[in-house]
Amino acid sequence: MSRIFRRSLSSFKRAPQSLPIAEDSAQFAAHLNNILPSLHFPPELAQRILTHGSHKAAIHGHNGRLSFVGRRVLESYYMLFLHSVARNQNQHDYEYLSSRALNTYLLGEHVAPRWSLGRVLRWTPTVSQDVLLAHKNVKKSSAKQLADVELENALTRNPGIVRSVGLYKVMGEAVQSVMGGVYHQFGGSVAHRLFHTRILPHILLPDKAEGVPVEFHHQALTICERMGGVDGNLVQELASNRALSELELEAVETVQPKRVATASA
Repeated sequence: MSRIFRRSLSSFKRAPQSLPIAEDSAQFAAHLNNILPSLHFPPELAQRILTHGSHKAAIHGHNGRLSFVGRRVLESYYMLFLHSVARNQNQHDYEYLSSRALNTYLLGEHVAPRWSLGRVLRWTPTVSQDVLLAHKNVKKSSAKQLADVELENALTRNPGIVRSVGLYKVMGEAVQSVMGGVYHQFGGSVAHRLFHTRILPHILLPDKAEGVPVEFHHQALTICERMGGVDGNLVQELASNRALSELELEAVETVQPKRVATASA
């Protein structure tokens, strides 16, 4: 057997290498642990959650797969919520309602800022810094010194370029990635409470055409409170399933009495 062939065989026998962890991975974990204090994220998972595929460090792992999982988890929990509340109403288009409330841009605009994801997420805008600086009227000599805070200010003062930069989309994918990471690391019950206490209440948007329809707001807030509220513990043993079943019965009872009264008449 030739020396080259033996060397090629030995490469298949090596144990798989774990992804390299950046020096600031502890900061990623600290941030997620801070916004979700009842959870403890492993540094490697936190680093992957908060690294977008557009960043140069994405070659060591990014949040694309977790975002995909999180998107499906969000859709599943939202569909179950809609069905539990509107099970006797056939006029709702669940697919349309899901796209209206769980749009990636909407998550990036209304949920990501509450988690301060813009401070830690690693990503690269689709436009150059020169364009951003032109909108902010900053001298080109200071382009290399542009800090995250300045970038955030530039985007805030010039909302017209936010979508072209891709900020809302990237931040929305980060929200989905957090959900995917929670589902992967802590399980479905924790992810379920995360959805009902940290996401659904923030996409009700009563004064906007987007978000959850107003007829579902009361039940959404009721479930949130029964699961501990927006600051509740995500891992404590709460009777979330029982709370949901009680709400389902309440939703049915609000419709049935009228039908019974009509029948008896």
